[in-house]
Amino acid sequence: MEKNVIMVVNPISGAIDKTELINATKRFAKNVKCKLYIYKTSGQNDIPKIKALFDTYNPERIIVAGGDGTIKMVAEAIEKENVILGILPSGSSNGLAADLNLPETLEENLSIAFLNDYFEIDVIEINNEKSMHLSDLGLNAELIKNYEKSLVRGKWGYALQILTTIVEIEEPFTATITANNKTIQCVARMIVIANAKKYGSGIIINPNGEMNDGKFELVILKNLDLIVLGKIITGNMPINSEDIEIISTDKATITTNFPISFQMDGEYCGVKTRLDITVLHKMIKVAIP
Repeated sequence: MEKNVIMVVNPISGAIDKTELINATKRFAKNVKCKLYIYKTSGQNDIPKIKALFDTYNPERIIVAGGDGTIKMVAEAIEKENVILGILPSGSSNGLAADLNLPETLEENLSIAFLNDYFEIDVIEINNEKSMHLSDLGLNAELIKNYEKSLVRGKWGYALQILTTIVEIEEPFTATITANNKTIQCVARMIVIANAKKYGSGIIINPNGEMNDGKFELVILKNLDLIVLGKIITGNMPINSEDIEIISTDKATITTNFPISFQMDGEYCGVKTRLDITVLHKMIKVAIP
């Protein structure tokens, strides 16, 4: 008997044409005797439409072709369902795929997405929204805002925006953080709310992060001069320095002294002055190598 599988495709993620990817997925599904239903996101009511598709076809797996933002959206649509998520990384930000050590080739990723066993990962809830991977306040969110407005997509677009953002960045902000029954105040350039170890670029920001331990980390970057930035980019995260503090917890509140740019899973979310954060333990099943 054929198994039902839904494929959710973000047609514009990563500025990549998805035609060949869709055709390859159709061929693979046919070979492994799965009935494939394809849904292309439009940015209009995608979550209720994916929920309705799920209710209609009751799939065993949902395959996501897109980046972190698309995965997050599908996870929100199916959060209470018993279904395995398969990932075909094809966004401008593929951090979750990098953290799960998904391979480079489409053939290998199809095999994992359709056939492999799964791993249950935590989801972080921030102001009642779900984050699968990494969210942050400050410099990187500002970078994503500039990138979303820019006409140059892909890696070059990112590189250009790093320069623009570093030149334009405002003063550091003051954050009040309550976690583990303690309240601290600090001056920061950026605070990362991390469920995982690394960004899609491969840069490790949270060396001790585990995606299924019932905790998340707050990575506070107090100073981001070129020396610290250089160390982070080259994989030598200076965790024992005065420039960086890491707090591991299952619940936290962050307030800032003025509105700060915020992003979740690679998508810019405007400015915030307060974040209420909790962890939802082993919430989503994801197919892994």
